[in-house]
Amino acid sequence: MAKSSESVVVIGGAIVGSSIAYFLREVGFSGAITVVERDPTYQQSSTALSAASIRTQFGTPVNIHMSRFGADFFRTVKDRFGSAADIGFVERGYLILGGPETVEVRRAGVEMQRREGADIAALSPEEAKRHFPWLNVDDLGVATTAWRDEGWFDAWSLLTLVRTSARDRGVTFVKGHAEHVEVSGERVVSVKLSDGTQLPADWCVNAAGAASASVVRGLGIELPVSARKRTVFSIKAPLSRDGFPMLFDTSGAWIRPEGDGFICGIAPNVENDLDATGDFEPAHDLLEDVLWPALAHRVPALEQLRVERAWAGHYEVNTLDHNGIIGPHDEIPNLIFATGFSGHGVMHAPATGRGVAELVAHGEYTSIDLSPLGFGRIRSGTPLHESVVY
Repeated sequence: MAKSSESVVVIGGAIVGSSIAYFLREVGFSGAITVVERDPTYQQSSTALSAASIRTQFGTPVNIHMSRFGADFFRTVKDRFGSAADIGFVERGYLILGGPETVEVRRAGVEMQRREGADIAALSPEEAKRHFPWLNVDDLGVATTAWRDEGWFDAWSLLTLVRTSARDRGVTFVKGHAEHVEVSGERVVSVKLSDGTQLPADWCVNAAGAASASVVRGLGIELPVSARKRTVFSIKAPLSRDGFPMLFDTSGAWIRPEGDGFICGIAPNVENDLDATGDFEPAHDLLEDVLWPALAHRVPALEQLRVERAWAGHYEVNTLDHNGIIGPHDEIPNLIFATGFSGHGVMHAPATGRGVAELVAHGEYTSIDLSPLGFGRIRSGTPLHESVVY
């Protein structure tokens, strides 16, 4: 449990790091908080480049609870940040499609999700067609969707609100590159920046996203986290956006409304999904070769589409099990991880922020038990596999 005289240094100032700083004040931590961010413009931040959506359809119960917490946070931004606060939260379910061979497993998944409090329904192909007449269901066996706690939002607006509130509560944001975490006697004592600045730290939180492995490599800690590129295409198509969900196809293709059109994407094949540190060039070939045919098969109206623009961002993929790593290091107890979210970091930032803040301020989780995501499984190589991955 932290004392009022103690200091926290958070490495990484995007939505996860800023949420940690915000919630530290929210739970009553009164010590110094410094957030180190190497690019305050956030031009290449995973947060700013994210498709910014939230779902409760996960295979791991702790992720479901984190999403429910996040959805409630998004619904109540005006209560937290004032009547002018707006992140454009569209609460509309994902529609996740499965082939005939997946029916039994997918329906069992829905039963688990419902036990954990998610409001999920499994639809037959015929039911899905009635809800979404534009959908080709010929080769489907099941479709699942949520009646609440899923949708999408503006990640930049969310970051702006959280970061501004943290600054207003006395959190210091510093531009800099965290070069080394200094440890003495199995405790972090400071964080050294590349310009030579030394930041004293009673607590250090590694929320550096895709760069988090490099932050602690000098300590002999090998985090299984690396940058994987994901390209987003903004398109126009002769298709109504009214009631259109966040659609995930059996092919791995996804599409949702955005502005007066849609955004869409698909992950590259595993053999092409390599570390992409420094690579933000959109993979235009994915659209022509893989994505467009998949979308046109599932939604025939998408045989006609026009690409408006494309951009690429990074997932911070935890290659062990595609789940976040949250909690203290087993041998350096004041070094806390908040990284490796594998594409669900933005949606889980509020729950992560709250959980890490509780750990620092009170010595335990009091809202959601995030211990299943702890570092111990990384040390032992025992994965907690997330089965619903896109």
